[in-house]
Parts: sequence; C-alpha cells; structure tokens
Amino acid sequence: MTPQVCYAEHTLSPIIEAACDAIAPIWPLDSFIAVNPYWSHRDQPMPEVAARLGALSGTTLLMPPAYYRQAWRSGRINQQHLQQAITATGYQGDAEALQRTLEVLQRVLEEPTTEPAAQPTLAGLAAELGAAPAQPVRDQISGFCAAFFDDAEAEWGIEHEGGLFAQWRAHLLAHPGGGPLGGHGVLRERLRNLPKDAGQVFTQVLTELDLPEDRVEAYLLALLLDINGWASWCAGERWRARQTGDDDNSIVELLAIRLAWEGLLDDGKRGAGSQHEGWLERWRALPSAQQQARARFQALWTWQYALELAYQTQLEQVIQEPAPAPAAAKVQAIFCIDVRSEVIRRALESLDPGMETRGFAGFFGLPIQYRPLGTEAPRAQLPGLLAPALEVSDRCDDSVEVAKQRRQRLTAAAHWKQFEYAPTSIFTLVETLGLFYAGKLVRRTLGLGDTASPDQAGLGRQQRDSLHPTLNALSPEDGAELAAGILNAMGLTDHFATLVLLTGHGSQSANNPHAAGLDCGACCGQTGEVNARALASLLNDTAVRQGLRAHGINVPEGTWFLAALHNTTTEEIKLFDTDQVPDPLRSTLDQLHTTLAAAGERARAERAPALGLAALAQKPGALHKAVRKRARDWGQVRPEWGLANNAAFIAAPGHWTRGRDLQGRVFLHDYDWHQDQDFQTLRQIMTAPMVVAHWINMQYYASVVDNRRYGSGNKVLHNVVGGHLGVLEGNGGDLRIGLPWQSLHDGDKLMHEPLRLSACLAAPEQAIDRILDSEPTVRDLVINGWLHLFRIDDASRALIRRDADGWRPRG
Repeated sequence: MTPQVCYAEHTLSPIIEAACDAIAPIWPLDSFIAVNPYWSHRDQPMPEVAARLGALSGTTLLMPPAYYRQAWRSGRINQQHLQQAITATGYQGDAEALQRTLEVLQRVLEEPTTEPAAQPTLAGLAAELGAAPAQPVRDQISGFCAAFFDDAEAEWGIEHEGGLFAQWRAHLLAHPGGGPLGGHGVLRERLRNLPKDAGQVFTQVLTELDLPEDRVEAYLLALLLDINGWASWCAGERWRARQTGDDDNSIVELLAIRLAWEGLLDDGKRGAGSQHEGWLERWRALPSAQQQARARFQALWTWQYALELAYQTQLEQVIQEPAPAPAAAKVQAIFCIDVRSEVIRRALESLDPGMETRGFAGFFGLPIQYRPLGTEAPRAQLPGLLAPALEVSDRCDDSVEVAKQRRQRLTAAAHWKQFEYAPTSIFTLVETLGLFYAGKLVRRTLGLGDTASPDQAGLGRQQRDSLHPTLNALSPEDGAELAAGILNAMGLTDHFATLVLLTGHGSQSANNPHAAGLDCGACCGQTGEVNARALASLLNDTAVRQGLRAHGINVPEGTWFLAALHNTTTEEIKLFDTDQVPDPLRSTLDQLHTTLAAAGERARAERAPALGLAALAQKPGALHKAVRKRARDWGQVRPEWGLANNAAFIAAPGHWTRGRDLQGRVFLHDYDWHQDQDFQTLRQIMTAPMVVAHWINMQYYASVVDNRRYGSGNKVLHNVVGGHLGVLEGNGGDLRIGLPWQSLHDGDKLMHEPLRLSACLAAPEQAIDRILDSEPTVRDLVINGWLHLFRIDDASRALIRRDADGWRPRG
C-alpha cells in the first residue's frame, strides 16, 4: 500500500521543534530549582492544556473527586464559594438553573477516580499484543541516557561523538542482547536498516506510518511525554545552552530515538484489522478524545476554582485586619520572599518593636555566578530564568596559598575515590578500613557530626572562616550603580537603621539528593550566603557609598550592612563577619543575637507539630536538639517541609502584613508604589519574583495532582543518576522530575494543598495593565488561568481580581 503522505526534513523541522518546545526544562540535582512542568503551554487556558495533555498522556492536572468531596463536606468549600466559582467559570442563567448546576456538581464528587485514555503509541500496542514489552523500551532509553549524560559518576562512559542518536544506534547494534531486542531477530534486522542520521529517521518512520500531517506534532509530543523525564532533562540542556548564546539538539535526537522504537515495533501490516489501522484511527479521532477529556473534567475545574476562592477569602480577611503604625527601626532585616521566612519574620517583629523586616528575592538582585576558591567550576547564584553577568570569588589574606592547598587536597581526594572504585580494590577496601567506616556509619545513623558543605571541601576550619565572597572586577562607579538599583528595588533608599541585616537562607539535610530544592530557588538551588555576604561587602564599601549619592541615595555613616543565613531546617540565623562591625554598634549586635535566638525558639515551636514534634513544642532545649538531629540524620526523609502549602504572593508595604499570621503560606515582597514613579520596580517584581513564585507553586501543584508523571515518587527508592543528573525510582524507568511524595505527604495526610498561586499587588490597576500589555509571558499566566492576579486596594485592602474581562471584585 502506497503511503498517502511523504514527509521531507524541511517540512518536518518546525513541527519537530514545536513538539520539543512543549517540554519544560529541569535542572540537575546540585542546582535543583522549582519548575512549572506545564510552562511551555502557558499561552493556552489551563483547562484546555489539561484536556490536551490528558488525551496525549493520561494526566488530569486536577485532584480526584474524593479530594473535593472532603473539602466540601468539611466546610472548607461552602455554597457561596461554589456559586462564585460557577459564575467565574462561565455559568450564566437564572436561580433555578443555578440550583440544577449545583446538584450536578455535587453528583460529580461521588464518581470514581478515572484518568483520560491516552492516545496509543506503537510500543504500547506491541506490548498489549505481546510482540514486545513496553517498559523495557523506556528502560533502554533511560539507561542509555543515564550513561550518555553522566559526567560525574561512571568510570566508563559513552562517547559523545556524533551526538545522542548516533551513539544510541551504535550502542544498540553493539549490544543487542536482552531488553526489547532480546530474542527478536526481526527487530535487530530493522535496527541495522535504520538510518544513521536522526533527521532521516523522522522522514522515513513518519512516512512509513502514514500519519496525517495535522496529527504529527501531537504524536511527537506524546512520544516525548512517554519519556518525559529525559525529555525534560534535554530541554534543560537546551535552555542552559541558549542562555549562553549556544544551542543543544539533544531533545530532538531523543525524540528521534523514541520515534525509531516506534518504527522498530511497527509490524509492517496495513489495512483493515491491522495494528496500524487501529492506531491510525485513534490518532485521527484525537480532537474527539480531547473534547471528551474537556467535558469529563469541566465540573472538577469548577471545584478547583471554589477551593482557591475559599483560600482567597481567608487571605483577604487577614490582609484587612487593622495594621499597626510603622515604628522607627533600630534594625532592618531583609529576608528572602520564601514562604519559610514569614514565620521567623513574624517572630522577630513580635519580640522587638524596633525590628523591621522586609521581603526581597533571596539572590538580593546580584546577577552573579560564584567560583569557590581554588576551583574552576563556577555556579549560578541567581534565578534559573536569568543568566549571570558578574562573578564572585573568595578572598582572604593569603588566597594564592590557600587555593593551592585546597587543590592539592581535592586532588588527593579524587585519587582516593579512584582507588575506592577500582575493581582490584573492591575486595580489600572494606577489610582495610572497616572499623573506620563502621564509626562513620554509626555517627550518620545517630545524626551525629556535621554535614560539611561542598563549598568547604578541602579547607580547614580557620581557612573557611577567613574567606570573604567578593565581587570581581567591579569599579566603584559600577558598584554604586549596581547598589543603587538593588536598594531602589528593595524600597530601601532612606530611613536606614543603624544595622541592616541581609538574610539569605538555606536548608540543612543529610543523604538527600533533592537538598538543593530546599535551598534558595532565587539562588539557583544554592544557599543565599554568597549573595548576602557579597552585597553586604559592596554596601559597606566607602567608595560605593560615595557613588550612591550621585544616585540620590545617602547611606548614613553610622549604618552597617551585616550578612546572615537563615537555616530553614533548624530555624537558626547565623551572622557573618561580625568582627568587622563598628564598635558603636556592638550593643545593638549583642541585642540582635538575643532576639534572633528567641525568634528561632518561637519559630521551631510553631513548626513542631508539622514535624511530628508537638510533644516538644513547650520544651525549647529538647526541641532545638531534635531539629538539629533531623538535619544531620541521613535516614530522615522529611528534614523540613520546604515550601509545602505555598499559596500566595504579596507585593505591598511591609507594615500591611506585619504581625499577621499567614501560616507560612505566602511569599512576601516589600513594595510601595508611591516610591516607584516609572513602575519599573513593579515590572521587575511581576516578571521575576512573581514568576519564580509561580514556578515553585506549580512544581508543588503538579507533584501533588500527578506525582507519577510530574513528581519523583518514593524517596526511599531513589537511585541517583550520573552523580547529579537526577533520580530513578528503583533501578529502572524514566528519570523522575518534581518532588518526592515524602515532601508532600506526612503518611496520613497531604501537607500541600494544590492551589494556583494568588498574586496580590498593591499597585494601581493602570500600571499593572500596562505591564501586562507589554509582557506577554505574564499576561498569558494571568489570562489563561495559570495564576490568580489581584490588586490590593489602598484604602479598603480589598482584593480586586484581574482576569480576561478586566478588573472586578474578588469572587
């Protein structure tokens, strides 16, 4: 039978690129940051994306009916929320029709949980017919990608010459035994006849399959979703390459590999009753499948909206509580907008009326990469959306000698690792060092000893304490311009306190592949220490302060900037470079130490019940010891809850939320539009911190609603791939993305309520609208329902909603 369609590379190229562009990137474990896995679909309404992805992969983007049923019966969702949600999601009609709609929605909650039926792949059909197992196809691709991309773990790797596809083909030809090819001579013959060039694979296989052109993009996307973990990794490789002006074609070649398997598993039969005809008929009916998915889950989208309205109602009530008048600040503490900062900020302000806390993105506006002393591998210390423009490195009195010693120690450690993994040493290593390792295992099991940062490897304690992160090659004039931009964005241009605390944050855990995901997302999965210390050094520089005057900012001579790090696991705040604090501020510093310790005590007591430590909430010493032990315990799967239960972003004057119990669910960014004449600071907030908060929010959302596809499963079963690439769950399957179940569920209940972010901006609607009109990415997120956007009314503090139809009261 002659194919009806003959594909050429030039016609397929844009279709292939469109399919690849639909996959969101992920970052490696050592810089693991939150990503919205649906990011590439933001230009379409979220329910429409759910219908499309549902038809292609079987996902829903929603919780099962039982979840909404429990929220309804418990009263979290009430009738008013539901009626408002019906109206907001398109209902129009009289009271009688509304009542019928309410009855239909309630009946939906009694239905069993089902997933949409995904469009078939030939690998899947071959598995159903027993011609070839489907999972080994995924396992084979995954195992090969793990070896190909490995750059840190394997002693023997795979060559990269020719690219991913060429190496896959050569590797499979050289090792045909076992896996999908094992025992299948026909498949091995087809493999030998497969083109060597990835582009030719697309033209040959798609022509042979005779798929209509208007279905090809969806089909290719379905194939990528079938190996979504590695597709996301390759998308990340492309994203990071393009940030530096380069490019990466791995995702296209991965797609060629997956398509090649479709060609290999096609039995070649055509006509009525054939596997191909049934497969083709399903793909021709794709629009119908999407419509069925849309109709099936339309009611649940109304329930999801009602759940979000319930939270927004509570949030508005808290914002509208009477605000205390701002007092003169003795200490100003700038914290990251991370939701975990809210709890300890509230504790600090309740303990000391002279303490003013502010929220700002935790990279503190520094577009930097950091190069630790004596190393050649810089790392990004800014949001993943941005590319670094400056570099920070460590300085000390004898940087050259310390760097030399460190390189020698790291080289020796590398040689030791080679010995440790050499085949001839495997049988003697444990016998020789058994007692040494036994002690180490006992200390780890009991949570004893410290977990050293990789940044400090190869350095002695005194050497570590002597290092100062410093911006490189920055003139006083450029430093002043950078500092002015940061201070303006912070809203800190006058009324400086005598002590200004720049507080980054980081987590502490042991034996945790996803540890970077608990650090600062704005610092690309690192702690904020480097950024805080580098900025404090910049702002304390006499020449920079003189230059700031030309920018209209006069920092008083008696003001000192001090860097700090908030340990979000233990609720301790460490101060850096206190030996440099001027003598007149020593008494203020002493009082600050006391206040920080007391605030940590309060924050630990508030978090204790969620950590299973409620019995210790009123025993400060025992509780402090317990959370420190959790941080060092290599068997602890929940050292802290991270950003679980995040739900809102607020950009408003800090005193509007001072002292309010926001339950650690809100990203708090200080902003006063009266000081933002051209609204460029508002633009920065809406295009950077608000988008980062959205990424975090959607990572948690996706990991809850569909952990199988967008989370990383059971943490206990994780195996790290390539030293830092990602994790497999068990010894096979796809690369896992997103969050492990233990980061979302305590064993009895969910600790994260999947709600779309409610972003609340204290700014005029005209200013917000102008930014939406000129920033299509942000506009897409708002208009297509990927987040809820509100402005906070200056007088009433009411939330005014922005949607596709303009501004209207919340509800």
